[in-house]
Amino acid sequence: MTEWFERWFGEEYLDLYRHRDDDEAERLVALLWQRGVGRVGDRILDLACGAGRHAAPLGRRGAQVVGLDLSMPLLVTARHRGAGPLLRGDMRALGLRSGSFDAVLNLFTSFGYFDSDREHERVLREVSRVLRPGGVFILDFLNAPAVRGSLVPRDELAMGTTVVVQERRLSEDGRFVTKTIHLGGEGRSFMERVRLYERSDLEAMLEDVGLAAEEALGDYGGAAHHPSSPRLILVAHRR
Repeated sequence: MTEWFERWFGEEYLDLYRHRDDDEAERLVALLWQRGVGRVGDRILDLACGAGRHAAPLGRRGAQVVGLDLSMPLLVTARHRGAGPLLRGDMRALGLRSGSFDAVLNLFTSFGYFDSDREHERVLREVSRVLRPGGVFILDFLNAPAVRGSLVPRDELAMGTTVVVQERRLSEDGRFVTKTIHLGGEGRSFMERVRLYERSDLEAMLEDVGLAAEEALGDYGGAAHHPSSPRLILVAHRR
């Protein structure tokens, strides 16, 4: 059966999230730079690189960035943006050499997409495997308490001439947040679903695979993380 993320990350996704632009990406790249990530010659894996918003500016700074994503439409956009080299693949099974990267990046909530915790643990084990000892992993995730506390059940927005209706809900057990996107007049709908991991959960999962979480940030400006922060950005190093 096709999983939701195999259907959604195409042209419609790019249109809906066009407000997540290059300026926002540059702010995050600047934050990475402050943490010593993205220097000239750094070997970086941008895991779930999407349309290359972060891979391209990191490459322009002199880093050696490999972008990996499952979506061909997003990889094509990344190539046009100047990112590269680019690979199509599944983050649960990286066909990459062990210890070959100085840093792995997983940005803009590109984690938590799978049905089981075991699958997410597989992702983190692969991240740890491809990092060199002392290498850094940056996980830019949503902040679960803030999502639960500020969930907007329904809204509408214009996407060109199309009215987009977005409906959001929490699962009964509170472990997942689901957003259904209806494209008005087109009879098409898409879904996003993300596992709502708490900070403590993620830090424990990282520890289990040999990654030590050493800093938690709450936004792209580098503020310390707290329960109402808009983001949860974990900076971890491979032991």
